[in-house]
Amino acid sequence: MSTIGTALALGFILGIKHALEADHVVAVSTIVSRDPRPLRSALAGMFWGIGHTLTLFAAGIAVLFFKVTIPDRVALSFEFLVGAVLVGLGIQNLWDYWRTRFHAHSHASGETHTHFHAHREGHDHHLPDRRRRSLLVGMLHGLAGSGALVLLVLGTVDSPLEGVAYILIFGLGSILGMMLIGTAMAMPFSHSAQRIGGLTKRIQLLAGGVSVLVGVLVMVQIGLLGGLLTPA
Repeated sequence: MSTIGTALALGFILGIKHALEADHVVAVSTIVSRDPRPLRSALAGMFWGIGHTLTLFAAGIAVLFFKVTIPDRVALSFEFLVGAVLVGLGIQNLWDYWRTRFHAHSHASGETHTHFHAHREGHDHHLPDRRRRSLLVGMLHGLAGSGALVLLVLGTVDSPLEGVAYILIFGLGSILGMMLIGTAMAMPFSHSAQRIGGLTKRIQLLAGGVSVLVGVLVMVQIGLLGGLLTPA
């Protein structure tokens, strides 16, 4: 295999591996936990990977062809924002859990009364929102990781065009990796949810809590330990 072929193959493998990073898995799992059906989870992973690839591609073009540099503080800011987004996704899951799990409805049947009940899980009209959310979160993750990837590309390839090809192959690897992760996470829960009532909502609750925790840890690591929020 030629040098460029080896580099592209390595990029594809690294793209799959990149999808396995903890903050990526937590972000997508938090989104798919709202409706953990395999096909929809795979689509959420695919849209995350597409968004991730779009921003990596844009950053790669800027660096490889226009010699734009990405300051360390800007890169740290994007990583800090990833933590904030994880917290936001988690809080949204927790809020939706309580809002939809126990939602009061008033009925007029002779007299007005209020009762609480569990909602049907997996509303179809939320599907476009999940895809859009996955795309935007993937784009943010791509920005946060663009600096390190471009440095890796510059040390691996001999020309800008090879660099662009590397980033695209890396992106395809990340798309495939996240689709596989989304499907793998969803399958056991999808089968169990048919037998255990309310399981999807409990998964959503757990995923929301984990997302908040990981997001706070990322923000502390980048903001305090990484020096972003401390005086220079």
